[in-house]
Amino acid sequence: MNTKSPLAMTLSSVFLIATLALPLSVASANGTSNYSGSGTITQGLAKTIEANLFECKNGRSRVAGIGEVTDSADKKWTVPASNNYATAAKAVDLYEECANVTPSSIAEVDQNSTPVVVVDSEGEEITGYIFADNYFELYINGTLIAVDSVPFTPFNSSIVKFKVSRPYTIAVKVIDWEENLGLGSENNRGKDFHPGDGGFIASFSDGTVTNADWLAQNYYTSPIYDLNCLHEVAGKRLSDSCTTQGTDEGQDAYAVHWETPSNWMAQAFDASAWPLASLYTEAEIGVNNKKAYMNFIDKFSGAGASFIWSTNVVLDNQVLLRYQVK
Repeated sequence: MNTKSPLAMTLSSVFLIATLALPLSVASANGTSNYSGSGTITQGLAKTIEANLFECKNGRSRVAGIGEVTDSADKKWTVPASNNYATAAKAVDLYEECANVTPSSIAEVDQNSTPVVVVDSEGEEITGYIFADNYFELYINGTLIAVDSVPFTPFNSSIVKFKVSRPYTIAVKVIDWEENLGLGSENNRGKDFHPGDGGFIASFSDGTVTNADWLAQNYYTSPIYDLNCLHEVAGKRLSDSCTTQGTDEGQDAYAVHWETPSNWMAQAFDASAWPLASLYTEAEIGVNNKKAYMNFIDKFSGAGASFIWSTNVVLDNQVLLRYQVK
């Protein structure tokens, strides 16, 4: 969720223009019988199984909980997504207020102190610069390099290093965190249930940048109040006609889940059916006043990178990204 900062009439406004004004007091009375897509539907709030993954030592942060919601077949789904935050190595912070890491530019960052994860001992040492809303897990050829040090808020940015030989595959899990677990929303902009937005941008010292050549597939969409707004075309799990309005009565919202492939991060995984990533501007993501981004903009858009996500940066909450570097 984009509570790392409020968006001032950005992408959410664009979605609203093209969205029917649906009554948001309750989910559609039609229930799940009119859904014909490939996902699995759940409805309502998840059970909290982890109260909070992160405590901010300097300042304030949103509660980053983990929930479990059960579908009609008694299958349990983890929300906002299964993750390795508790056990994996954390990426080194470029900027992170809770840890008092607040350099004004890349020149103030001791990049030599960043540990190098060796994927190929004879490979090239590569440095990556990452900004994610809200959370990322980075894999190179299936090896977990690092995870975001802050799962939800406040906004932070990261630096990673790894050693690998070409060709190699970058795989990233990105999560748009949620306060209302299982409902894809948070208390924001005067509403108890307001969807946020995601966003991911990265550049690497070998010239690799996030752009429209990356693949992006969505695995969790919420909140949905009328399942008729969902459709699928050519591998795209679309929700462009679904409302993105906030409400005070969102407790009955639907969510759509897709099973995450167990080997999605492996170099040999076949992602050819995944759609290409969608691009978003800095204004749409709302980073123009975020020091975690702006202090290092030369390593992001200044390096030619673009913000990417699936087709709906507001409602899609767990997205998998892949890119092959040749």
